[in-house]
Amino acid sequence: MIPTLMTRLITTAAVLALAACASTPAPAPLADTLQRQPQLSTFNRLVDQAGLKEELRANGPLTVFAPSDEAFKAVPAKTLDALAANPAQLKEVIKFHVVAARLSSAEVKTASQKTLQGGSLGLARAGDFVTVEEAMVQQADIPATNGVVHVIDRVLMPPKK
Repeated sequence: MIPTLMTRLITTAAVLALAACASTPAPAPLADTLQRQPQLSTFNRLVDQAGLKEELRANGPLTVFAPSDEAFKAVPAKTLDALAANPAQLKEVIKFHVVAARLSSAEVKTASQKTLQGGSLGLARAGDFVTVEEAMVQQADIPATNGVVHVIDRVLMPPKK
């Protein structure tokens, strides 16, 4: 009786472990990880328009502070239209959301981080709260094979050069 019960318990545990693995997608490169996040459809579309998908797929380690679709709703339509009409400026804005280091939310310290655009982002952490400039991280630590994504509640604009 005991061996049969043990066999059932082990079999049940194995089935549950396999089910957990099947429901959690394996980490993918950043470009693909962004594409898997339904709340990042606008950011993902702009990454495509800026021609940065391959760069986010190939390079790393990187941290992407990706504005949610809700964050983009707060940006004036005129500003988004101007970005769409100016691919170089769009690329600068997207790169301003990317840091050349893998920073989990637990690793964020109050400091500035240089972005791929060349500017600096002010990062801060207080307990479980992480901020990037004036934006708050809404969803942290989405893993990718070449970095990590944090969903933020605002679109960050680089300072004028």
